Amino acid sequence: MASPLKVCIVGSGNWGSAIARIIGSNAKSLQHFATTVKMWVYEENINGRKLTDIINTDHENVKYLPGYKLPENVVAVPKLCDAAEGADLLVFVVPHQFIRKLCDEMVGCVSSKARGITLIKGIDEGPEGLKLISDIIREKMGIDVSVLMGANIANEVAAEKFCETTIGSKILENGLLFKELLQTPNFRITVVDDADTVELCGALKNIVAVGAGFCDGLQCGDNTKAAVIRLGLMEMIAFAKLFSKDGSVSTATFLESCGVADLITTCYGGRNRRVAEAFAKTGKSIEELEKEMLNGQKLQGPATSVEVYHILKQKGLVDKFPLFTAVYQICFEGKPVQEMISCLQSHPEHL
Repeated sequence: MASPLKVCIVGSGNWGSAIARIIGSNAKSLQHFATTVKMWVYEENINGRKLTDIINTDHENVKYLPGYKLPENVVAVPKLCDAAEGADLLVFVVPHQFIRKLCDEMVGCVSSKARGITLIKGIDEGPEGLKLISDIIREKMGIDVSVLMGANIANEVAAEKFCETTIGSKILENGLLFKELLQTPNFRITVVDDADTVELCGALKNIVAVGAGFCDGLQCGDNTKAAVIRLGLMEMIAFAKLFSKDGSVSTATFLESCGVADLITTCYGGRNRRVAEAFAKTGKSIEELEKEMLNGQKLQGPATSVEVYHILKQKGLVDKFPLFTAVYQICFEGKPVQEMISCLQSHPEHL
């Protein structure tokens, strides 16, 4: 029998800790996987104790997922190479801003036979324009990478409330292997082969959620928010079609959990909407609100709007994406929040 597959979780924030509960529990009960799961934890001091010690002693990430126990076979490791060494399966779940640096650190500790999956919602700007997070990992580490995106608010997943998610995989058997590692009766997974679209959905919907939060801050009501969601979805589809490497974007992918479901969830729950609402009400900067409201978590929507705006500008396409552009300009160029409504009023019905 083949030796059991060793799993490493790269990241331990809110979503990383929620997914660690599932992985730890499945690794314990399924023969395919080694029982011990290593989780790389960025070391912090919490009331004089190291976060790794707290996790390994009390089995709880008291900073990022308080109130939920982690399985005892999930072991927190402060050095990235120690955590990743010898891993067959790598689960990437860190803020997208850090991925390049972490991949550079891991080169040499991870075999090219390892397989990865990214749960990271964001995109990066490369010299040629758009760069997906999975591409960065693939290029830097020489491994195959699947993606997991869906309507998955971390605390609800941790509380084992039913939800769906989508795995996008260029090599189907790898997607199915990660489905086995991650699926539970309350975390139901569909595997599709349109991996780039799945990943783009996860990044772009956070920009739309910022727009929805602005509307909440302006007390616009549910009809306006529905318009934000619909027009935002149109821009997501148009953007994906524009930037797909081979032109093959399946509109059906947008009907999976990673598309319309995640978009709705994020526009009603989630941190991007919450911070954007506070931005509209208080006039404080995005950076200030991130520090005040998120307890060390990172905000992805505004950062992604910057990457998207730069890419659109480079291609001369800013006018074709009025909602994405308005979110960027309100967050970073001092445009008044009311511009969100003007953008909806003048938005073309079809892109």
